[in-house]
Amino acid sequence: MTSKEKMNKLHRNNEQYFMKIEGPLIPAKFIERPNRFITMIEINGDIHKSHLPDPGRLKELLLPGADLLVRPAPKRSERKTKYSTVMVNHEGQLISLVSALPNRFVKEALENNEIPIFKDYSLVRPEVTVGNHRFDFLLKDPNGSDFYLEVKSVTFVENGVAQFPDAVTERGAKHALALKNLLKEGKGAGILFACQRSDADSFRPMWERDPKLANAVLDANNAGVKVWCITLNVSETDMTFHQEIPVNLELPNI
Repeated sequence: MTSKEKMNKLHRNNEQYFMKIEGPLIPAKFIERPNRFITMIEINGDIHKSHLPDPGRLKELLLPGADLLVRPAPKRSERKTKYSTVMVNHEGQLISLVSALPNRFVKEALENNEIPIFKDYSLVRPEVTVGNHRFDFLLKDPNGSDFYLEVKSVTFVENGVAQFPDAVTERGAKHALALKNLLKEGKGAGILFACQRSDADSFRPMWERDPKLANAVLDANNAGVKVWCITLNVSETDMTFHQEIPVNLELPNI
């Protein structure tokens, strides 16, 4: 196991599993976002470019002067940016800006049977290709049948309601349709929305932002694709499971 893998594996602390977040992280201030994957940040009065590993809009989080935590690039790295923007402090709460982090957390949590939703499921392997689609996980359901799981990262919360996506995602709609089609082959399928913050009480698709995705998820669910949402606790050093929250996929009165 590499040192990086050791940093990101789940650990046990007072019977609570947590995924260690690779450090060190250092404080910075957000200045602007010139494109989807770059943030301009200030550290000790100096301005730097920092890679942003989340292509979402994030406009409610990345406000001028927002407090960030960034990770310096490895010393011998040939990257064009010296930092990665990892977290933002929003209203006193740290929120992860690494869209791949929930997949890593879910993988480790599945291996250790630490997500109550999946206590009777077992992980077969991650990143499974079926036809032209690659899904995040192949599981065995309680009956021993194949179950394909797709994980989506959520960062947008408004009035206690987690919403996805905050930017149009053609890929997300295609995944929902592909999962629905797996049911016709006798397979099981599900979508897990993982909210990288703990202040959400319920989840819904963001119909007003991406009606195609929202309708695809609703249609898939009506066909039998399971849809869940969990919230996660995020700190500077680790990530833990918080709770499962209710999901409402119907078009709201907006």
